[in-house]
Amino acid sequence: MALIVQKYGGTSVGSIDRMRSVAARMKRTRDEGNQVIAVVSAMSGVTDKLIGMAKELRENPSERELDVLLATGEQQSIALVTMALHEIGVEAASITGRQAGIFTTGSHTRGRIAKMDPSLMRKYLDEGKTLVVAGFQGITSAGMIHTLGRGGSDLTAIAVAAALKADVCQILTDVDGVYTCDPRVVKNARKLPEISYDEMLEMASSGSKVMQSRSVEFAKKFGVVFEVRSSLNDNPGTLVLEEHPNMENVVIRGISIERSQARVTISGIPDEPGMSGKILGALAEAEINLDMIVSNISSDGRSRHSFTMHSSDLGKAQAALKPVLAELSSDAQIQTEAGIAKLSAVGIGMRSHSGVAATMFKALGAKGINIGMISTSEIKIAVTVDEIHIEDAARAVHDAFQLDKEPGT
Repeated sequence: MALIVQKYGGTSVGSIDRMRSVAARMKRTRDEGNQVIAVVSAMSGVTDKLIGMAKELRENPSERELDVLLATGEQQSIALVTMALHEIGVEAASITGRQAGIFTTGSHTRGRIAKMDPSLMRKYLDEGKTLVVAGFQGITSAGMIHTLGRGGSDLTAIAVAAALKADVCQILTDVDGVYTCDPRVVKNARKLPEISYDEMLEMASSGSKVMQSRSVEFAKKFGVVFEVRSSLNDNPGTLVLEEHPNMENVVIRGISIERSQARVTISGIPDEPGMSGKILGALAEAEINLDMIVSNISSDGRSRHSFTMHSSDLGKAQAALKPVLAELSSDAQIQTEAGIAKLSAVGIGMRSHSGVAATMFKALGAKGINIGMISTSEIKIAVTVDEIHIEDAARAVHDAFQLDKEPGT
């Protein structure tokens, strides 16, 4: 008897009919002789509706109260899916984050999983029950309801699979796997049969919407092999797992894009120890996530720092930097630029193959697309381009690496 954890997103449980379909799928999996745990999100649109209601009452609602409010979305889903299971004769129980033993730490609305106590889930499984667990939520050591932020339901599923040593973890969504690029942008993008944790991490952090990077990090840490597949059919998906030697035969695994980026450039800063720490520290205190960072020294001995972030954080970044820069130098200046996007080429084969950057830059140059900032890691090359050119850029690089073709063909 295998233990299978399945995660269903908001679209998959977006209506009563879809909940019935989820219940039927769970029953089929159970009837094959498996124990089944489903981790479910709030119904599509419910979380946004709850946030909208909160902001009607107060422009900046308390994050503690937001956690209490938002957690109800998943609790609606687990109760309804469990009722759908009862209707088709499956003995099932709904489980909140607290009952699942998900203990969290960190700020409200941005919780991190600290530890798991799956004893109640084990008890119910031993009694022959199928479980429906609320994603996206846990409980602090002080007993406060705590939500896990973006990608929280995926993280819940991976954590439950790790804690219970599940045989399979399936991330069931409205896409049927991980593609070489977003198929809505690149029509000939190809579904990947497998991808390494590190490649999936780089793609997730570079704009791929299939999985949030924190869920992949958790899976890698605890060795949870998971499959991204469709909730609408039974086609094989994409396995995400530890890399193996054959993976390096593929130079580039995929292309990801991230829109709505902004660049902040600070100039006129004295080239002295500790300056960068003060600037980046102010942004960290404002809880702004930076992506690409480039620093250099100009001919007058002053330093210049450029970094990118999501455009929605631009105003907050300017507010956080203004007092710091006034303290550091009267010559300090801030320049901002919105309307840019990031294009990333990812593949562990970069470690053993040369010429990747040259191929990428030639492809963009041939299309007349200018590059802004450049950032590299061991398995990724990322560039910024004007957002209006990002789709053409993705298609050009995808074609340059012939990602529409199966490796070896």
